[in-house]
Amino acid sequence: MMKQGLFVKDKEFFKTMVRLSLPTAFRSLLSLLVLTVDNVMVSHFSAQTLAPVSQANSVSTFVTAALTGMAGGAVVLISQYWGKRDTRAVKKVFAVACAACAALALLFMAAILLFPQAVISLVLDSSQTAITPIAISYLRISCLAYLPLALSNAISSVLRGIEVVKVTLYATVISLLSNVALNYVLIFGRFGLPSMGVEGAALATVIARAIEFAVVWVYCFRVQKAVNFQPRDLLIHEKWAWRDYFRFGAPVGLTDAQWALVGLLKMSIIGHLGATMMSAVNLTDTMMNLGTMFTFALAGGACVVVGKAVGQGDLVKVRQYSNTIQVMFAIIGIVMALIVIALRVPFISLYGQPEEVESLASSMILIGALTMIGTSYHASCFTGINRGAGDSRFVMTVDLICGWLVVLPLTYLAAFHFHWPLPIVFLCTRIDQCFKWIIAFIRLRGKKWIKNVTRK
Repeated sequence: MMKQGLFVKDKEFFKTMVRLSLPTAFRSLLSLLVLTVDNVMVSHFSAQTLAPVSQANSVSTFVTAALTGMAGGAVVLISQYWGKRDTRAVKKVFAVACAACAALALLFMAAILLFPQAVISLVLDSSQTAITPIAISYLRISCLAYLPLALSNAISSVLRGIEVVKVTLYATVISLLSNVALNYVLIFGRFGLPSMGVEGAALATVIARAIEFAVVWVYCFRVQKAVNFQPRDLLIHEKWAWRDYFRFGAPVGLTDAQWALVGLLKMSIIGHLGATMMSAVNLTDTMMNLGTMFTFALAGGACVVVGKAVGQGDLVKVRQYSNTIQVMFAIIGIVMALIVIALRVPFISLYGQPEEVESLASSMILIGALTMIGTSYHASCFTGINRGAGDSRFVMTVDLICGWLVVLPLTYLAAFHFHWPLPIVFLCTRIDQCFKWIIAFIRLRGKKWIKNVTRK
């Protein structure tokens, strides 16, 4: 029996957090490695291809974040209904999540296939005539991966909400191995196939995502037994599920989508600062993602355990979970920052870039590592505790204000008006990470963030 107090003393809580988070963390690592493999192999195929591929991938990063957010919105509802053991409601939300994610993926694919020049101009200066065709060629093929990615994310998120998480790891391992093998064959031309360069890297990504989706589909409908999902469940929709999804789940998707859009616009600014800055930012962002992936995976686990407790109506447990998670993530942020600082030089050397790119990337990774402590804490609160407790609208409001009224204006002024040094411009892109943790801390001291969003 859990004792009353400020923090969790039940070992089962920590076991559950690890069980829910580790597969997701490894999935995040492997998904990031898929992207990193593309960049590393492409850069070794030709040093001039890293900048266009990294800028094209910034579009895909935006799309991926939007799709992940839409899928993650389902966890808010799923985890609370799972706490009530209402499997009928779980199935209804499952159908809505898959339909919404698939529709969004098709919309992005259509925009890229019909207007590739307009889309790539968002992240590349029109004067970069030498690399723009390369970026377009890569993006027009790689966008075909959006639909299988959307459905994989939707199914995986729903399964995470009912505490079934191993499939995400299995699927991503298979996807990574497929991507590496296909990259080797298609980029460089092996086993009698022609060398396709960046187009081969894009095609390898599409095939790997399709394989990942197939694994997740089979596991959901044939292997796991927590909820008896059937493919026909995806065809049965109810109005209340759509209403609740857009009321409580959609703000999660909108938060991630708008923040990804902020990221895309930041890359647009970076794209006007030269190929050296573009390549250095690509290396830095990859290292930052490696440093925070475990944090966000744990935050996803926190969302499930907090949401389940809210669904059960145990508010004492919710408070204890919240306090414990905050302390855990503050410590994790410090540890990960130190690891990133220690590994930045050997990581950068993997890419074989010119000295000026490596020097700039090293400076920016050091800046990013220092902001990572704040990132870890507010991620545990906003992505984990607040979302799980049904407080996603507050999170959306904070991100809207920080992104559009602070980060983007300051980055633009730093780059084009004040002409500050490039590392300082990079700091401006992450300036919100230095104060958002204060907002999160204050919000969780009150009571308004706990909201049961389930229906009777």
